[in-house]
Amino acid sequence: MEYLTRPDLTKIHFISLGEGKKTLIFLHGWTACVREWLPFASELAQEHHVVCWDARGHGGHPYPEDTNMTLSQMADDLNTLLDHLDVEEAVIIGHSLGALTTWEYIRQFGQDRIAGLCMVDHSPKLLTDEEWNHGVYGEFSNQNNETFIQLLKQDFSQSVLELIAYGMHHQSLKNFQQNSHGFQKMRDYLQKQNAPLLIACWENITQQDYRDVLPTINKPTLLIYGEESQFYCAELQHWVHQHIENSELLVYPSADHSPHLWHRQKFIYDLNRFVDAL
Repeated sequence: MEYLTRPDLTKIHFISLGEGKKTLIFLHGWTACVREWLPFASELAQEHHVVCWDARGHGGHPYPEDTNMTLSQMADDLNTLLDHLDVEEAVIIGHSLGALTTWEYIRQFGQDRIAGLCMVDHSPKLLTDEEWNHGVYGEFSNQNNETFIQLLKQDFSQSVLELIAYGMHHQSLKNFQQNSHGFQKMRDYLQKQNAPLLIACWENITQQDYRDVLPTINKPTLLIYGEESQFYCAELQHWVHQHIENSELLVYPSADHSPHLWHRQKFIYDLNRFVDAL
């Protein structure tokens, strides 16, 4: 992997494949890494310039203990990566944390360098309150979050797995209870990650609210959600669609919070169709 070094000495690792006319920037979810997008990168790189990164604190790389894990800093990292690669205009594909990073980037840097957006299964505000019930689980208050953060500090990998298992995707709970091969692999992976930094990241992202950013988006936007997402209900999907003017909503049947992994070929087809029309 290549990397660039930020002023705080944090190394941002990334891969860059292909030499197509359009640049696709793939941003992974919380606790994930570049491997989330590798199954797509090689195929898409046949027609496009594809870039996938490990967001700061992610991917199991060595990081300074005081690494800044805020979305504001991640958006600045993204802007620096675009500069580093001399990208004038990009299609940004953001899943979960990647969607939040994109919205923060738009808040800070605008949309001049964006050709289009593909946002995958996320909410502009994770915590719920009396006026907002489209966050995690449809009911995840600040108090719920404080409890979850304490659990993360006690047993990081187990708490992340329980967050996934006890959501709204019933098969995930069944797989968790049976300690399926998939959950075993996730546990092994999570135990190798930098838990303090990822917890700091979670603490920051759960305090953000990008509902005001969505109506300002003026670039073509493809929204992809899982029909049976662990975290987000159908009402959220339509809310986001209604608040981004030039957007298209696709809901992948039976898919969870990672619809692109459930329907790999469909995702590649839909993304190629979207990018070709830009």
